[in-house]
Amino acid sequence: MKRVLIVGVMGGGNVPANCLADAYQLGSLVAQQGWILLNGGRNAGIMAASSKGAAEHGGLTVGILP
Repeated sequence: MKRVLIVGVMGGGNVPANCLADAYQLGSLVAQQGWILLNGGRNAGIMAASSKGAAEHGGLTVGILP
């Protein structure tokens, strides 16, 4: 039975543009590996950028709102 890796990505909502670019790239790499991206589900900052990167590269994202 193959196990799928789940990668948690958390970060601030108000961060510099270079951090958003890195988070987007991380999300895309997670998706390209076939892994699942897990974050807090916020539509801002690091979590939004990483989710967008994963989604735009065919990945599965899971957001857990408090």
